[in-house]
Amino acid sequence: MSILNWLIAVFILLFTSYSSASLPINSFNETSLSYASVKFEYFEDINREYSFESIVKLSDEYWIKPDKPNTSFGLSDSQLWLRLNIHNLKAKTETFVFEIAYPLLDDVTFYSVKQDGTVRILDIGDSKPFYPRDIDHPNMLMRFQLQADESVELFAKLKTKGSMILPVRVWQEHEFFEFAAKEEKFHFFYYGSLSIIILINLAIFFTLHEKLYLYYSLATTGYLLFFITARSYGQQLLFADSPALNSQLFLSSMPILALFSLLFAREFLQTKQHSRVMDTAIRGMIYFEYFNMVAAVVLDYNTAVRISAISAIVLFIILFFAGPITWLAKRRAGIFFTIAWVPLTIGFVVTSGRSLGIFQNNFFTEYAMQIGSGLEAFILTLALADRLYREREEKTLAQISNIQKEQQRLEIQNQLSEAIMRDPTTNLANRNRFEWFVNNILNEQKNERFVICVARVTRFNEITRTLGLSSVERILKAIADYMNNAIRRMPGVITTQISQGSHDATFQLTGDTFGVLIKQSTFEENIEQYYTFVKKLSLPIEIDSLSIDLEPLVGCAIYPEHGLDAAQLIRNALVAMESSHHATDQIGYYDNALDIYNESRLTLMSDLREALKNDEPELHYQPKLNLEDDTIVGLEALIRWHHPKQGFVSPAYFVPLAEQTGVIKELTFWAIGRAARDLQSLRSIGYNGNMSINISAKDLLSEQLKEQIEVILDKYQVVPSKIFLELTETAAMDDPEAGLIALNQLTSLGLNISIDDFGAGYSSLSYLKQLPAAGIKLDRSLIMDITHNESSRIIVKASVDMAHGLGYKVVAEGVENMETYQLMKTLGCDELQGFWLCKPMPLPDISDWLSSR
Repeated sequence: MSILNWLIAVFILLFTSYSSASLPINSFNETSLSYASVKFEYFEDINREYSFESIVKLSDEYWIKPDKPNTSFGLSDSQLWLRLNIHNLKAKTETFVFEIAYPLLDDVTFYSVKQDGTVRILDIGDSKPFYPRDIDHPNMLMRFQLQADESVELFAKLKTKGSMILPVRVWQEHEFFEFAAKEEKFHFFYYGSLSIIILINLAIFFTLHEKLYLYYSLATTGYLLFFITARSYGQQLLFADSPALNSQLFLSSMPILALFSLLFAREFLQTKQHSRVMDTAIRGMIYFEYFNMVAAVVLDYNTAVRISAISAIVLFIILFFAGPITWLAKRRAGIFFTIAWVPLTIGFVVTSGRSLGIFQNNFFTEYAMQIGSGLEAFILTLALADRLYREREEKTLAQISNIQKEQQRLEIQNQLSEAIMRDPTTNLANRNRFEWFVNNILNEQKNERFVICVARVTRFNEITRTLGLSSVERILKAIADYMNNAIRRMPGVITTQISQGSHDATFQLTGDTFGVLIKQSTFEENIEQYYTFVKKLSLPIEIDSLSIDLEPLVGCAIYPEHGLDAAQLIRNALVAMESSHHATDQIGYYDNALDIYNESRLTLMSDLREALKNDEPELHYQPKLNLEDDTIVGLEALIRWHHPKQGFVSPAYFVPLAEQTGVIKELTFWAIGRAARDLQSLRSIGYNGNMSINISAKDLLSEQLKEQIEVILDKYQVVPSKIFLELTETAAMDDPEAGLIALNQLTSLGLNISIDDFGAGYSSLSYLKQLPAAGIKLDRSLIMDITHNESSRIIVKASVDMAHGLGYKVVAEGVENMETYQLMKTLGCDELQGFWLCKPMPLPDISDWLSSR
């Protein structure tokens, strides 16, 4: 846009200059152009001895006809007289404007002598109060009126201490005002652009406190002041009765722009580091400009102007070479400065030549300095932006490097990882940590036999409905503390050290289920001690004057007979737990013959395959809310299945089984296809958000996943960036090396990856930060008590900050109330979903819901 603005400004200049050009004429008729650079004659009164009466009588032989209509006499002490004759050939009365288009003429007296001998005198000039003038304009103007076929002889007496530049024109009045309006638009566009540059750099200075930007702002202010006073806009608009003030500001603007241009150049080019000679020259000029600022105030006009002119010549010579010298020193700033200073130098040379009479006055000589300064300002603004970007980039890289080297950072990450792998209520390690711990022990001691015991408190739902969540949490915390303290002192229990000598013996597998790993031989030798512990756990507990029976169930599975890894052993222990209430010792042991799930689950998976072929399942959609502007930015697809005989089958039940039996691939491909088709349908109602689809570790390692997704997206014309594939952190860790390759292949299609249930499992932060993920979803277990649990808030806040530090967006799931919504917004979470916003709904209902927002 900046480049476009400058091009528009140049175009306006060219248009206003050339659209009005015409041949020199001294008479007007119906076919005349808007104005004429008229033919005039001049007489140079060297001794300033002639009066108007004597000039009128001066014979023609003394009057000189200039070669060009736009004449420059340079610095002249003479009094100059102009003479021209205008004849109105039109058939009606017309008003005209006699213009000398140079505002810095000190003393200008216009005389108009009509055929009847009447004389009108108008005495104006840069050294006199602005008013009265015929026209409110900084140039030297006189308005006169001619009747049809009437002539007038015009004279002008000119005196000035500066340059005598005479672009003489005669206009039809309405054409003059049209031209003046166009010209002023350009000037004030130019001044506005400089003002914006000044304000931007001042804002950067006050933000970063780097004096470079202050110097540039003040140098640009000097240019702004110079051109405003040089065009006499200051006298016209601000101090009409104080012409001396405009002249003083004009003189002061030159050392100001020179001083701060030098200070800026020295700081920007860093001449002190690479060129002592150039730095000495610049510093010398800086000291001289301090003197020049004083001289502009105390010396007379002619002397001050000459000093500034000499200063400007030296300044432009020094800075003209400063850029290339810095460039040769292989400094990037030198390139920008050289390119920026060339047009300004050309503009200065042309403008100086015009003032000294070397160059005739025309469009290019009149505006050369403004065009050059505009280009310089634009180029240097780009240079400063480039410098700012590079400095910030270097500082960022340096900060990243320092952070990576700090041992404290690693320690904090470890602590955070430990916190994420724990239940916020009980502070016990969670299921994923338990599986990781058990698998490590089994791999290290393959020849040993172990027992995994799980215990579930069965009355938690009833207690929750009766006493409320806060009471349940207190009960849960008390049970967890009791079990962990009691079990880690029992023989054969395998513990893991966490910090300062404390050990984990009990792990929280779900909200009401706990797990323990015991050495099998020691367990058998001390079985009575374990029976006693289970009986104590079954005794009623007192809370709020109530005696409550917990009715725990305990199940055990033995390695290697009942499973070769933690997941299988836990599963079989849970199966055994269901039969523990029939055992006299209240502990159930896994028996494959009593496992009622295997055959039924296989049948269920066969039914699921058939249901997928017949397109019987459906997807329900739960929206995601952007916390920055409270807009709906995404939907999560959740599968629902109504079995013909069993009725509604929970995804928590059939999805894990689908993973075990291989049906998960068919299920995932069906879900992606249905979600893509529904997303295409939602586009028709104006929905433009994304779609999240859950995949498992089995899907991730499937060779057909990428190819199938490409086919589906192409079929339904879905943009890949609108699809988020969600997988749990445990799935991502299942096969880290292969998983990372698969994820990179998926993101290469333009798909987004999100880590689901973050905080419910165990993961390596060093691995997670390598994942090409776009965001993480905090597990609902971290969110459910955040409004009244300070520890939960600390963990969530740390999780959000860590995720943002790794470049992830953060989604909170399970938000159930307004208070949680407000708190997650305060903690910096990016998005949320939960029943507070909307329950999962089928396509027609979610379409209506989206349309109603």
